Amino acid sequence: MGGSADDVGAVIETLEGVADDRFEAPLRARADAGSTRTGALAEELRRLGAEEVEARRAAAEAAERLSAVDVERARIEAEADEARRRLEGAGAEPAEGDDRGELADRIERLERRRESLGQVNPLAKQEYDHEKERLVELSAQRADLEQSLTELESLRDDLARTVEERFAETFASVQDNFAEVAATLFPGGEGRLRLTQPEDEEGQPGIEVELRPAGKKVTRLSLLSGGEKALGAISFLFALFLARPCPFYLLDEVEAALDDANIGRFVELLRRYSDRAQFIVITHQKRTMEAADILYGVTMGADGVSQVVSRRLPRETEALATA
Repeated sequence: MGGSADDVGAVIETLEGVADDRFEAPLRARADAGSTRTGALAEELRRLGAEEVEARRAAAEAAERLSAVDVERARIEAEADEARRRLEGAGAEPAEGDDRGELADRIERLERRRESLGQVNPLAKQEYDHEKERLVELSAQRADLEQSLTELESLRDDLARTVEERFAETFASVQDNFAEVAATLFPGGEGRLRLTQPEDEEGQPGIEVELRPAGKKVTRLSLLSGGEKALGAISFLFALFLARPCPFYLLDEVEAALDDANIGRFVELLRRYSDRAQFIVITHQKRTMEAADILYGVTMGADGVSQVVSRRLPRETEALATA
């Protein structure tokens, strides 16, 4: 006993519509908003991470270059000053191994080497302090974003868990109601809903409808007659009604494919639950109209203009008179 793929899809779509009416729609809206926020925060976190890395690299390079330049400059200046001092001491005799021309050449080489180092950036320390301050700010923003992502992930998990719990509750209620209504519309038969698990990891779980009219062994819903399929659909609709009660229900020719015997069962179902809700039925079936309390119709008057007429059935009038 199993349902065809189309029937299963219709059941899933209808059942999901019921959950959306009261709970799942706002939950899904909040979940989608949380997912959108999560994506935006993740993108901002990646951008800030890249900026943090760049700031760290720039600060390190600036500090390293400043230190190297200061050390090299101090060393060259010290050597140049020493060379000048020794050259200017004209009255002193050169020390052993010193040569005035060699010292002059050395001074010239050192001057060229100092010039090749380029201009020292006097603002290097300020730039380093600025980049360090920016790094601290970016680190704080990153920590805040990571905390926000954690909170959003927790919210997403809570919403998913709540949706699963509400779905399980709704499905259990619809499952019980479906079995009860199917037993009324299929005397001696039975019907039930059951969850199916996917055969592979990428598949999605589904819902299977099983109907067994009295005296029949059905393996597929497609083997049922048109009237039996209509009764199965009516059973599922009423199962949803009972799971999520509403004051009014509109049924548009749901019993069009039924014969007189099955229409009688349908009318019995309406009367059974008429104390819980008001049913507005659009129909062409005479037996359904006979069971109604009030009839509304459209007719063409003598002047050729359509008119809406209504009629309260006698049993309703008698009940009012008795009251």
